[in-house]
Amino acid sequence: MGCLVSTPKDTGGNRRRPGSIGEVSVYVPGLRIPKPVDFSQSLSGHVSKTLVERLTAMRTRIVVMAGQEALTITRTRRKTTTQHGRSTLADLHQALEDYLPVLLGLVSDGSELQFKVQFIWVNQEDDAEETAMFNAWYEVLSVLHLMAVLSLSQANLLLLPRTSADFYQPKASEESRRGSIDIFLKAAGYLDCAVRHVLPRLPSELRRNLPVDLAEGVLRALCLQALGQGVDIQLGMAIDSTKATLAVKRRLACEMVKYWQQAQDNLMNLPLSNGWGEKHRHFVKWKYVEAKAAAYYYHGLILDEGNTEKSHGMAVAALQAADEYFEESKKACEVFNAAHPLSRNPPLWGTMKYLSEKIPKDTSSKVRINRDLYSHEKNMGTPPTLPDFALALKPNEYQLPPVDPSWNENVQLGHIGTNE
Repeated sequence: MGCLVSTPKDTGGNRRRPGSIGEVSVYVPGLRIPKPVDFSQSLSGHVSKTLVERLTAMRTRIVVMAGQEALTITRTRRKTTTQHGRSTLADLHQALEDYLPVLLGLVSDGSELQFKVQFIWVNQEDDAEETAMFNAWYEVLSVLHLMAVLSLSQANLLLLPRTSADFYQPKASEESRRGSIDIFLKAAGYLDCAVRHVLPRLPSELRRNLPVDLAEGVLRALCLQALGQGVDIQLGMAIDSTKATLAVKRRLACEMVKYWQQAQDNLMNLPLSNGWGEKHRHFVKWKYVEAKAAAYYYHGLILDEGNTEKSHGMAVAALQAADEYFEESKKACEVFNAAHPLSRNPPLWGTMKYLSEKIPKDTSSKVRINRDLYSHEKNMGTPPTLPDFALALKPNEYQLPPVDPSWNENVQLGHIGTNE
């Protein structure tokens, strides 16, 4: 059931195509924007006038706010607030949370109402300009995706470095870093719920025809990279802590590699060939290589604590791998920023600020020491295998909210949970 309508991008639709998105600490996908829906025509005679008006008002508010948010995406916003002091991101997120329980009335208990309304969203990563479906689960999926994207945008704003009180170097505060981890887990929770509880509700035909923005692989990749960036922040905080051991730092770095590798695997066979989609792929590749640089660095330091020629040789091989991956990550970063829409890096801070100084220095030092000790050539062989750790960071468990009580008043029409 349901109907799909895709409009090609050459029809001059309403897709936003910013030339630049400013500073990027966190990759934020292109914003999917809802288009207006006529609930009164679709639901007349099936749903009370009051409920139709409520659905219309709530969704219209989201359409307007999402359109405004899309217009501001081309410039980096350190802090954007409304006249009441709330961030526009938070207001739009709240509007989506308020809308979801009312929207879920259309799919309650398998109601046929889920097929009455055509929901239309403008796509960013797909070749089609927009996708329309007569299925309310498509709307639920789109809402969850937008909630996750807004969360990632909020995390990006938190992690853009600011000049510290001592004017020493720009960085994100510890409060911002801790807050960003919570936001990453929330974003991952929305995406995990979308994959496990909403996608299966759509018929297989509609799932195959979803825009690539909502493809299962993209949703899983976004979930994994949110967790990967959360671990990146944890590693940075461990680096700043005098109590965190090398073993703790290595474990975090190795876990980060696995998150980014899995994110890359999920994007592997998807048609991300234009604009945002290709930029997304470049971001994941960059962060995957960057994570490997960190993991080999800490693995090398631990191996170097051994007292044998073999352990020292393996340590040098690991550190050389770290240095090579770090150089590769810089090139991958340039490719990401040059991909449209253009972006730029904020001043270096945190994990990579530290490692950009330590990796070249420690690699050179260890190579020289081991060459003097054992009369070996600089290249000590292939790098050792990284240790395999279980992934500790999990998405927040997000459950779809209960149906709004206003639908209880609509039961008297006799169409909730039954056929017409």
